[in-house]
Amino acid sequence: MENLETVGPNGLIKKHELVRIIIQCLYSLGYSKSAACLESESRIKCKSPEFESLESQILNADWDDSIRSLDKINGLTDETRASAICLVLEQCLLECLNCGDISLALDILQKQFSALKISTCMVHKLSYELLSLKGLQLGCTDYDAVHELRKRLVSELEKVLPPPIILPERRLEHLVEMAISAQIDGCIYHSSTDTISLYRDHHCDRDQFPTETIQILTNHQNEVWFVQFSNNGEYLASSSSDCTAIIWKVQDDNRVNLRHILRSHKNPVSFVAWSPDDTMLLTCGNLEVLKLWDVETGTCKHTFGNDGFTVSSCAWFPDSKCIVCGSSDPKKGIYMWDCEGNEIKAWKGMRMPKVLDLAVTPDGENLISIFSDKDIRILNLSTSTERVVSEEHSITSLSVSGDNKSLIVNLNSQEIHLWDITEKNMKPRKYKGHKQQKYVIRSCFGGLNSMFIASGSEDSKVYIWNLRNSNPIEILSGHMMTVNCVSWNPVRHQMLASASDDNTIRIWGPSRKME
Repeated sequence: MENLETVGPNGLIKKHELVRIIIQCLYSLGYSKSAACLESESRIKCKSPEFESLESQILNADWDDSIRSLDKINGLTDETRASAICLVLEQCLLECLNCGDISLALDILQKQFSALKISTCMVHKLSYELLSLKGLQLGCTDYDAVHELRKRLVSELEKVLPPPIILPERRLEHLVEMAISAQIDGCIYHSSTDTISLYRDHHCDRDQFPTETIQILTNHQNEVWFVQFSNNGEYLASSSSDCTAIIWKVQDDNRVNLRHILRSHKNPVSFVAWSPDDTMLLTCGNLEVLKLWDVETGTCKHTFGNDGFTVSSCAWFPDSKCIVCGSSDPKKGIYMWDCEGNEIKAWKGMRMPKVLDLAVTPDGENLISIFSDKDIRILNLSTSTERVVSEEHSITSLSVSGDNKSLIVNLNSQEIHLWDITEKNMKPRKYKGHKQQKYVIRSCFGGLNSMFIASGSEDSKVYIWNLRNSNPIEILSGHMMTVNCVSWNPVRHQMLASASDDNTIRIWGPSRKME
């Protein structure tokens, strides 16, 4: 009856099993004396009686008894039992050959292995090994080496035999990590970078989430179309229909100061992109050229294309030496340049549709582009293979996660879809609640481990979703007109920026009610 005793507030834990995995944990942590003491006091062994007996038989080379023990164990599938017996017979075979007993080795191979009904291919393989080992004239392997081989066999059987005969490796640590992961998954505002304590249940407060405007930037003279934090989180760049882009410096208090106003474009600036090393910034003029800027000095280093080159979007490769840009003009396609303006590669031609947006995954493996309103093209640059994912509604923008695994697209059907970059034949996760029917609205990944999505909206609000929830967990009010773009600081996870047609940029941070 002792094995049926339960513990825990809800009586869900079998006491015998709990004590057993505690003993295993003590052994794995190096507390062998404590583990042995607990075994003695509880009269519960870490190893099951069946496996202790089997281990002793193997170490003493009692091969027939070992096989009989495996035959007696209840609950094994035929496949598992055959795999375990096969391992024992292989060791037995090896030791027969080592002792020079070829006839016994042949007998084991012909009778014992045949009884297991293993594949002919395996029998041939073992026969070949037998002949090879015979030719080596074994018989000089010392006792210590043989003993080590037997201990290795015991370890292999621990991997083959199922619970409760064998405990899965580091079972208690695994269960505790599962509990922590479940608490993190259930924490909709999870943003803590601290190691989670086992002493209390984990919970992140909403007060540590960017829900309140901490600064309003009014330096642009017209609609602000784009905003993006640098990769190191120390800068913010914005672009506007006033034909300028601005570089801002992030301060220690998460407020920003103006660093440079970039004046060179003749038309509205629709897009910016930071180099991975954050020393350079690309700006795309609307129906205009692409410009490269030095972040430290604010000077223009190079102009790509000409007045007839219509750039829709641009992106960097991980080495900060190459860029790629797409054009909404089908005749132009996609170009790859170095920072001096030398063309490296181009994808263009009669069959090339217009490119609405593009991105390069941070590892440089995939070039992702939006074609012909509704198609997502994922091109693997290493293998030159591609796949196309088609949406039912028009796509307005694209964003890629920092871990190279996911992408999100905004649709004019008032949904955001998340696609796995590597998985084929899957359906997207869908997020809804924001308003988008007429304009280009941009979203982004953000927060700790990119656990959140933030998006602008035509109703002048910022929407935030936890990746696991299709409905927003926060709706931020403050802007007076359409919010075109949002950017989450990749380092300071409590900092968010939004750009609006009301000519302003808002910096969002945690609530200051706690102060």
